[in-house]
Amino acid sequence: MTANRERTAGTGLAVLVWFSVLAGDAWRNSLSWYGYGAVVFLLLLCTLVHLSRVPDIRWRTLPVPLMAFLALATASIAWSFYPAVSAAGVAIQWATTIAALFLTLSLRWTDNVAALGTTVRFILAASLAFELIAAAVLRRPLFPFFTDYGGRDVPDAYYWTRAELFEGGRIQGIVGNSNLLGMIALLALIVIGVQLACGTVRRRTGYSWLVVAVTTFALARSATAFAALLVTLGVLAVALIARRLTARGRLALAAGVVAAGAVGAVAVSAWSARILGILGRSPDLTGRLDIWAAVRDLAVTRPVAGWGWTSYWAPWVEPFDDLALRNGVRYLQAHNAYLDVWFQLGAIGLAVFLCLVLSTAARAWWIAIDRPQRSADAPLPFSAMDLLPVLLLAALLTQSLAESRILLEGGWVLLCVLAVATKLGTARSEYDPPKRTPRSIRGIRR
Repeated sequence: MTANRERTAGTGLAVLVWFSVLAGDAWRNSLSWYGYGAVVFLLLLCTLVHLSRVPDIRWRTLPVPLMAFLALATASIAWSFYPAVSAAGVAIQWATTIAALFLTLSLRWTDNVAALGTTVRFILAASLAFELIAAAVLRRPLFPFFTDYGGRDVPDAYYWTRAELFEGGRIQGIVGNSNLLGMIALLALIVIGVQLACGTVRRRTGYSWLVVAVTTFALARSATAFAALLVTLGVLAVALIARRLTARGRLALAAGVVAAGAVGAVAVSAWSARILGILGRSPDLTGRLDIWAAVRDLAVTRPVAGWGWTSYWAPWVEPFDDLALRNGVRYLQAHNAYLDVWFQLGAIGLAVFLCLVLSTAARAWWIAIDRPQRSADAPLPFSAMDLLPVLLLAALLTQSLAESRILLEGGWVLLCVLAVATKLGTARSEYDPPKRTPRSIRGIRR
């Protein structure tokens, strides 16, 4: 009974952790940064307590690139252009990593996936309800609580929601950002789809939530999330094909994928203006080209070890005070994770980060296409759950080309969870028959 109670408490804490890292702006916009800090502090204490109860944690088996990246970020305080900001950024990075270790080491993989599924469903439902109340009841845009802009003109990016649900505009949800909401909807599509395939959720319930996820995804109208969806579908198709092929066939498939990717890249480059027009985006990628150029110009001045880790950009210190200013909005990321890492930790940090990403991707891919076996002569059926790591990573890595979210909050936690779970082998599920009795069998039993 005690074990069940602890498992329930751990799963409940996992839902709170996932919510806080995926929808941190919901806390900040409603409770202020001080309230958010209190929530994070309490969650950090709880996760540390749960981690202390995990027996036989083999710290040496954690992914080497992950630990090397954290060590380099910590060491960068010594040469940072803004040491106080770097110290705060490193503390945030370690706290976020601890949350990821709690999720990975304290919970079974299936419980972790269930907690993530519960969280994204709640965020989507709360976001739609939030937008409906703002548009139908209040009928006005909403600012984050505890803010006062003094009646002056405020850029659209500062609104919690612009209340445009019935006006054809993009919704922002409780996370206050259309791109972030679109990515959470995509995560929901992936997780719920896998749960349906595994039979761990009821069909009616699962399909209902898929409708909610698709609706939210469409209303957010995020070009980044749409690109991530296309890449994820492509990865899914290739993985399903690879499962049926021999080693030689997989090599041929890999060559075909590389060739198709090259052709696709050329086509996108040639027709980028038309594609962006269809997606309703400007030719400069909503100002990203200017931001990339500004960050690149700074990065080349300290190309080897970077300016020092900061995680979030601090808008009150140089050079962030006017580094990415567009239409009155000061952006706090490079909108490209790899450029952000090069700027903050130099070529050394970028090499370590790429090792982390590529090693995680390789393990996730192998889990997705390698048939599990109890023994050499006893292969098991493929499990849809084994596709989850590579699908989540495909979405995350696509987003990292246009956003730096993989370095922050939910993106970093998800990357760390996938890196650790694939390294320890806990993300590999043995075949588990559906918990529900299939309809065909129920009919036979009658």
